[in-house]
Amino acid sequence: MKRNIKFQGNPLTLVGRAIGVGRPAADFRVVSQELKELALRDFQGKTKVITAFPSLDTPVCDLQVREFNKRAAGFSSDVAVIGISKDLPFAQKRFCQDHGVKNATIVSDYRYSSFGINYGLLIKELNLLARAVIIVDKSDAIRYIQIVEELTSPPDYEAALKALEDSGRAGAAAAQGPLLRCRPCKGGVAALSKDKIEELLAERRGWELLENKKLAKDFKFRDFAEAKYFLDIVSAIAEEQEHHPILTINYNKLRITLTTHAAGGLSDNDFIMAGIIDELGAGDKEGLSHYGC
Repeated sequence: MKRNIKFQGNPLTLVGRAIGVGRPAADFRVVSQELKELALRDFQGKTKVITAFPSLDTPVCDLQVREFNKRAAGFSSDVAVIGISKDLPFAQKRFCQDHGVKNATIVSDYRYSSFGINYGLLIKELNLLARAVIIVDKSDAIRYIQIVEELTSPPDYEAALKALEDSGRAGAAAAQGPLLRCRPCKGGVAALSKDKIEELLAERRGWELLENKKLAKDFKFRDFAEAKYFLDIVSAIAEEQEHHPILTINYNKLRITLTTHAAGGLSDNDFIMAGIIDELGAGDKEGLSHYGC
């Protein structure tokens, strides 16, 4: 997945989870113009055309929203167009009223950065979203990804619409592999056996087993600010997953420890969380460079 884009030719860094065509689409939390929380699951049963952009106060983003709104008028009722930026909901509401945007749902990622992190579209240097078009089918599998390389350039509308038509003809298809998602430990959960722990640990490079009931991994960064930035990204994802790791920061070093207290040891959730953390681009030295290592 693309991890770098440009702004007027200057490089920018994208951070967040890795996504890919055929993979399941992660849920996310955004804020409506009425300050209500919305999620991907609120559009269940529809094909989702997600159009992300940096700010409505730029001509290219202005056109992007109005163009998709115009095109959406010709879509069937089972297609939802969702525009996402970090503009405040008040500004989005005013824009939609001024320009008659009624065929697209325009929402804000300002509160949680949930969409940006879950779809790897958060621009580290600007704390804005990259310009992108993502198509998610009715079964919540990702069918198309377009990340615009130059932030000041518009998306390729025709390519996105063709992908939408193609996905409609093909119909919904099962996603490749399960979605990494922690499950709430309601009523307690049994700890994994030693054999199962060893099996799962083999799939998680760099994670260390402690006392047969904890997973730990160390990360080293350029300075405290970079370590803190990665800690904040992990914290945001962990809160959504309802699985809270122990995060220990020491200047430019961060240790992440995972365990399931309800189980008195390790559960599937710990390995799922470890996988999500690795998806954030921190699974190896190359990935860590995106956070300033």
